[in-house]
Amino acid sequence: MMAIFEYAPAPESRDIVDIKPSYGLFIDGEFTDGSGSPFKTINPATEEMLAEVATASADDVDRAVQAARKAFGVWSALPGSERAKYLFRIARIIQERARELAVLESLDNGKPIRESRDVDVPLVAAHFFYYAGWADKLEYAGFGTRPLGVAGQVIPWNFPLLMLAWKIAPALACGNTVVLKPAETTPLTALLFADICRQADLPAGVVNIVTGAGETGAAVVGHPDVDKVAFTGSTEVGRVIARAVAGSGKKLTLELGGKAANIVFADAAIDQAVEGIVNGIFFNQGHVCCAGSRLLVQESVQEELLVALKRRLATLRVGDPLDKNTDVGAINSAEQLAKIR
Repeated sequence: MMAIFEYAPAPESRDIVDIKPSYGLFIDGEFTDGSGSPFKTINPATEEMLAEVATASADDVDRAVQAARKAFGVWSALPGSERAKYLFRIARIIQERARELAVLESLDNGKPIRESRDVDVPLVAAHFFYYAGWADKLEYAGFGTRPLGVAGQVIPWNFPLLMLAWKIAPALACGNTVVLKPAETTPLTALLFADICRQADLPAGVVNIVTGAGETGAAVVGHPDVDKVAFTGSTEVGRVIARAVAGSGKKLTLELGGKAANIVFADAAIDQAVEGIVNGIFFNQGHVCCAGSRLLVQESVQEELLVALKRRLATLRVGDPLDKNTDVGAINSAEQLAKIR
């Protein structure tokens, strides 16, 4: 009889992360109270409350934008090579605190520690290194050297720290300052990043983090002194933002959700196709803008593919996000789980 081996639990310790009972807003280089009612962020795997987080009102957002506007004069005047030094320093600190960031991301988001440790956090550091390299080369690349001003940025909960890096690193490299609102279900790594900015001696006001839900995001997008709006999230909210920004003169970039199809033809290598299919829809619990949520298969290989796919799905391990054996972690929130169901 063939023996069946199971993986022993391989939990990552959460002791490396010091989660405070409550967090404020990060404005002008300091943590400060928010005017709105605080909200709770939870561990979606256990529904344990992780921390209470401040809600930024429109007045708080105004303070953050004013701080960013004041810092813009100093930051934009620095040579690209000087801005690069700060970005390099942030990248190095992210590497040094990588394990702490990975554990916190998995606790707050629900993604497997293998993904946050081996994909998200290394890419975050890589983005800051990459854009540090661009900071003194913009004029040679034909992009110009005139910064836009204050960037208002709103990011989603599926890759919280990686989305932050995508938004903040290029904005800073080009001489802009930032007011960023993380998703309300995943604010903790953005707030730890604020601490990293202080550790890197980034000038006060260059990066500001305002936490809250949709109203806070709307205040960032609608603020008259924001020069550029960047949003990643749902198509529905993207349309609302496009309408709000229209005619204002603000620059706008939108990265919106769109589901993709996997297409398998008869001459495909079936086992490799199966790996692509599984990765396309189960990576990060399917919380991906371009998740492969449709599968189109040539009829002549349909049965063979489905048998192989079912066999492969039976090996996926669903479990504790902090267990290094887990393939599929927790859905990010009860609301998202209800939407999926």
